[in-house]
Amino acid sequence: MRYANVNIAAIGYELAPNVVTAEDIETRLAPLYTTLHLKPGQLEQLTGIQESRYWDPDFKLSQGAILAGRKALNKAGVDPRQIDMLVYGAVCRENLEPATACAVADGLGIGSQAQVYDISNACLGMLNGMIQVANAIALGQIQAGLVVSCESCRQIVDSTIERMLAAGSMDVFKHCVATMTGGSGAAAVLLTNGAIGRKGHRLLGGVIRNAVQHHGLCTWGPDTGIPATAPHVMNTDSVGVLQNGVKLGRETFQDLRRELDWQADQPDKVVCHQVGAAHQSAILGAIGLPADKDFSTFRYLGNIGTVSIIVTAAIADERGFLQSGDQVGFLGIGSGLNCLMLGAEW
Repeated sequence: MRYANVNIAAIGYELAPNVVTAEDIETRLAPLYTTLHLKPGQLEQLTGIQESRYWDPDFKLSQGAILAGRKALNKAGVDPRQIDMLVYGAVCRENLEPATACAVADGLGIGSQAQVYDISNACLGMLNGMIQVANAIALGQIQAGLVVSCESCRQIVDSTIERMLAAGSMDVFKHCVATMTGGSGAAAVLLTNGAIGRKGHRLLGGVIRNAVQHHGLCTWGPDTGIPATAPHVMNTDSVGVLQNGVKLGRETFQDLRRELDWQADQPDKVVCHQVGAAHQSAILGAIGLPADKDFSTFRYLGNIGTVSIIVTAAIADERGFLQSGDQVGFLGIGSGLNCLMLGAEW
């Protein structure tokens, strides 16, 4: 897919206020470490993540998305009543219904003419939302759309720690360790046709590929039956996700280069989904990019799911890593397995 008139006008983000270190997590897991004869420092050694962030216990997801959305609108100089589409793309949502996007739209003062809805696709939700907004802009249906997300890891980390302690099992530890890397935060991306607000950065296009035969490698439940049959549980086959995710990522990246007519030395910069050190090293090696082309935040923010790429891109921009004219790749992958990669001209 290619776009000729879609601009990333602004990005807004909000970091959760409570810093939780890997050492804090391991202190809570001390009885399990004793049982399994594990030495402190395993989490950082396995993942490269030193700390992440949590919202306060009573913090509402819609409030985080509102804070990030307001920042994006103010940065671009766009009135919320000019937004024709608002998409909430997080894994974490406030209710089965109504859409969390409704609370966000109300909090931002989005006009009554706007399309307002949620989408869900594991860690790709925001990127999928960007594609939906970009498609509507390209078709001339809308002038501007806002994609928002807010993720919270506190509940799933707490319940998983309880599960790990109760099981006292190395097998459970292996399938749950990835959950310990979760972070919390909110992000928003404002896309326009360039006729309103600041122009920002040009969205060039992207590609989508899947390997859905691997949909069981990473799951977060319970099911959505009424009532659900189990409490929240997250299981991740980290080795399987890494091996099959990297293969899918390599194939998708090759397609992205062809789709956007990028040369062998392009893109100039990339922002990958922030899973951890092993994933970063493996994906960069597989697609043949040097580490200095990538900007990462996982060491201090953890894996914030749908929010990760957008927050990382915003921080990379603030710190001058992304320069005007750079060809930039957003390399997303999510449970399923699904892979969505976008290209932008900064």
